[in-house]
Amino acid sequence: MCCGSKDFNAQKILWKELIQEWQLSAYETQYIDRQQGLRCRECTSSLRSMALALAICRCYGYAGTLERFVNEGRFRHLRVLEVNEAGGLTQFLSKLPGHIIGCYPKLDMMRMPYSDGSYDLVVHSDTLEHVPQSITGLTECYRVLAAGGFCAFTIPVIVDRMTRARTGLPASYHGDSNERSADLVVQTEYGCDAWKHVTLAGFQECRIITPEFPSALAFVGARWS
Repeated sequence: MCCGSKDFNAQKILWKELIQEWQLSAYETQYIDRQQGLRCRECTSSLRSMALALAICRCYGYAGTLERFVNEGRFRHLRVLEVNEAGGLTQFLSKLPGHIIGCYPKLDMMRMPYSDGSYDLVVHSDTLEHVPQSITGLTECYRVLAAGGFCAFTIPVIVDRMTRARTGLPASYHGDSNERSADLVVQTEYGCDAWKHVTLAGFQECRIITPEFPSALAFVGARWS
C-alpha cells in the first residue's frame, strides 16, 4: 500500500494511563495498538498510514502502491495539501510537484490561509481529533478543495462506540506518554458515527476504506461541486 514491502514489525504503543482515560477494553487496546504499532521495516509506515495510502490510491482508481502512484505521469499534476505530517506518507507525497505541507502551530486547521479551490487533495492523519472544532477543520478542508477533489484522512476510531467530545473530562493526550504539549490534547474521541462530521462539513460523499477491520480505517470526503 505504501512501498510494497511485506516485512513488518509490531510493538505496543498504548500506555496504562491512556488506556484508562480512553476506557479501552482489552479488544480495543489490541486493535488500536496494532493500528499504531505495526510498521513496515522498509519505509517505516504504520498500519494507519497504509490505510491512508490505500485510500489516496482508491480516490483515483489506482491499484498500485503510493510509492508508484506519485511517480505516475497522470497524477503529477495533483495539487496536494498535507496538514501536519501524515504518518509516514510525507516521504512519498513530497515527490509530487504540487505538494505543500502546513504544520501546527503555523497552520491553524480551523483558519487555513489558502484560497478557495486551491487543492485537488487534502491529506491528514490522526490530527482531526486534536482540533478544538473538528467540523470547522473539515469545513476548511472542503473549502480549499476544487470541485472533484478529495480529503483523505485517518482518526483513531473505537468502532463500537459513538463519537464524544472530551469537554469537561480530564485532559487526555496521544503521542508520547511523557509529552503533555497542548497540541496533543484530545478534543474528540471518534466512534462509529465519525462519518457524520464529514457530511456536516459539506462533503457530498463519505467513503470508509479499511484494509484491515477494525485496526485500519481511513476516511475520504469527496467534493463534487
